[in-house]
Amino acid sequence: MTTLIIARHGNTFEADETPRRVGGRTDIPLTDQGRDQARALGAHLKERGLIPEIAYSSCLKRTIETGEIAVRAAGYPQPVYALDIFNEIDYGPDENKTEEDVIARLGEEALKDWDEKALVPEGWQVDPDEIIHHWQGFANQICIHDDGEVVLAVTSNGIARFAPHLTGDFDGFLTNHNIKIATGAFCILEHTNNQWIVKDWNVRP
Repeated sequence: MTTLIIARHGNTFEADETPRRVGGRTDIPLTDQGRDQARALGAHLKERGLIPEIAYSSCLKRTIETGEIAVRAAGYPQPVYALDIFNEIDYGPDENKTEEDVIARLGEEALKDWDEKALVPEGWQVDPDEIIHHWQGFANQICIHDDGEVVLAVTSNGIARFAPHLTGDFDGFLTNHNIKIATGAFCILEHTNNQWIVKDWNVRP
């Protein structure tokens, strides 16, 4: 059995800052709270006996930093391999805009469809089929031997929400889960009997 832990990076905005919708074109580091979230992630995984034997991230600072801190806190320090397939999506005209500005342009219904069904709003540069294909290729690689390996992948909300397609029943997944993942939270997928199963989703350490 292969275990895939998918984590969302930690916070990138200070408590007194207005959050913005940052995608793949905005490369910002973690805040101190974000680093604390990464340490909590690693400590929680260690406590559960889910110590990553190999770790991946996107090429963005916030995910690399989260991965590096988490594996150290888990007690298994190692390099974190950056893959561009995990880079956050491109929010097009809404990149680096506040939620108020995004809602003013798109309307609340479009964002609700994105958050509940992963339906891409107008103007965002997102190819769901390509993201799903990347998840499938990555998953096939890590479970070739299915030898009990624990794999950590740190990415962003826009990319992680498509990972449940690995189960082959995305609609069924949506009936039981909210696809949004909190900053610093993680999800667990297990590959057993030639099938990926979502064991946990949006767990906050």
